[in-house]
Amino acid sequence: MNNFRWINQSQPQTLYGATILCYIDAVFGLIGSSGFPFFIALAAGLGAGAIGIANDKRWGYMVAIGASILQVLVLVFFFRFQIFGFPLILNFMFDALLVALLLHPASRDHNRIWFR
Repeated sequence: MNNFRWINQSQPQTLYGATILCYIDAVFGLIGSSGFPFFIALAAGLGAGAIGIANDKRWGYMVAIGASILQVLVLVFFFRFQIFGFPLILNFMFDALLVALLLHPASRDHNRIWFR
């Protein structure tokens, strides 16, 4: 029997939401990457992190945290104060939400106790 999962509904709500948001960010990251290898790797990191989180893997949690923080830093570095304008503020809000969901105490506790 195969135990592979795309999502894991038995996880806390914060991790479940972060997994889905990682998948969404990965898809839109691939669409908007314009063929740049760095952005493709960032989107792949988010997707791999989501798969790892759904399958209770500690490496997936770490990859998702790293990719999501890097995504926020790249957005702030390239656009500086323009991220507070209309279209970019939505990207910034969802990326910051992903970081907040992954670093929430419920997510960290679940990772510490159940992930291997």
